[in-house]
Amino acid sequence: MQFVSAGELRNRSAAIWKTLSEKKDLVATSNGKPIALLSATSDETLEEPLGAIRRARAQSAVAATQQALLRAGTDRLCMEEINAEVRAARRERGK
Repeated sequence: MQFVSAGELRNRSAAIWKTLSEKKDLVATSNGKPIALLSATSDETLEEPLGAIRRARAQSAVAATQQALLRAGTDRLCMEEINAEVRAARRERGK
């Protein structure tokens, strides 16, 4: 994976776009830390990778939520306890 800094994007954008068309993926960085993934696409192919990214983000969020539930011990709640928690949260939001 090739990395490109925010400064390079600003100062050498034409060369970066050419590199992107050849490499297909670049990681944009700011202060040496990754901030964005640049991925080559076109009108014809935009929806498929965008959908894949959205699915991957959703799967990651579900996995993180499951891990948080395991750490908190709430994975062992019965349905009655879950419903009570939902009711309490709804009451709290209604205030």
